[in-house]
Amino acid sequence: MLHNKIAVVFAAGGAIAGAVAKSFAGKGAKVYLAARRLSAAEALRAEIKASGGWAEAMQADALDEQAINAVFEKVVEDNGRLDIVFNGIGLRPVDSQYGVPSSALSFENFLKPLSTIVGSQFLTSRAAAKFMMASKSKGTILTLSSSLSRSKIAFMAGITAASTGVEGLTRCLSAEYGMAEIKVICINPTGLGETRTIQETSAASAATIGIPVQLLAEEMSKSYLLGKAPSLKDVGNMAAFLASDEGAVMNSHIVDVDFGHRSVI
Repeated sequence: MLHNKIAVVFAAGGAIAGAVAKSFAGKGAKVYLAARRLSAAEALRAEIKASGGWAEAMQADALDEQAINAVFEKVVEDNGRLDIVFNGIGLRPVDSQYGVPSSALSFENFLKPLSTIVGSQFLTSRAAAKFMMASKSKGTILTLSSSLSRSKIAFMAGITAASTGVEGLTRCLSAEYGMAEIKVICINPTGLGETRTIQETSAASAATIGIPVQLLAEEMSKSYLLGKAPSLKDVGNMAAFLASDEGAVMNSHIVDVDFGHRSVI
């Protein structure tokens, strides 16, 4: 599906980015893994290599424009083109107080998800587009949102605003970069119970409401139309499809990965 495609995955130390990188490599892409901690990228590289895939680890902060450009410079120098870019950046709940009522949330912590998540998606997307245009690569840029963008969930003001912001950015950039035949698509998974972020967020929200976290998890599990929640592997497979030639019909879309979620409009 992605044979000989050249992909870059930012925030490769995260669970979602790791799943996407593994899927890209498993379907034939050469994957460059960029992470703020080189050790995290190297660990993921070892996993991919052990499974028979190709990957290279690089250190790069997805909020550092100079570092982002350096990653793309190397990739294009090595391969002559850039086909796929995915940015899986996120925040730990403790760092921006997910689960805290907006009445108690500082303005600084409200803005942190927007400056970090939307800001990083802007930086990596526009840099990717510049290098794709220069190398005449008609590639795919994949951004990452969450179902909070269209849900009604309390105590999540900052990350909800950021999720909505990423989706608006995706639509705008798809219109701009489409003129160079570059696709921009946003992947929108619902809460993935395998990730530390969802586990910590659920614990914080349950504590705020005053109910056991197990009860909150049970209620959340009832929200899927097919009776099951998506996995990290499901997200990775969807990302690979969207970046493939078979997925070329999708552009500018916000693509839900949630088996149908009752609370998402």
